[in-house]
Amino acid sequence: MDRADIDSRIRSLIEPFNKKGVEITENTSFAGDLEFDSLTVMDFVAAIEDEFDIIISMNQQAEIETYGQLIDAVHKLQNG
Repeated sequence: MDRADIDSRIRSLIEPFNKKGVEITENTSFAGDLEFDSLTVMDFVAAIEDEFDIIISMNQQAEIETYGQLIDAVHKLQNG
């Protein structure tokens, strides 16, 4: 699966979590721009893990601050 496919699938997953209708770009920050709290992050990560059949470790989650970093992390996990 290429990066564009992952991007479009994550975009559809993020919709219900994007309460303020923030425009999603590579640099959109989950904490700052989207104002995700820890519970929202957990729910969103669970949705991504289910969608892509991957596990995102707590260490990996801590390093993912922007939308672009999330796509890269999922791409890497998908493609080993």
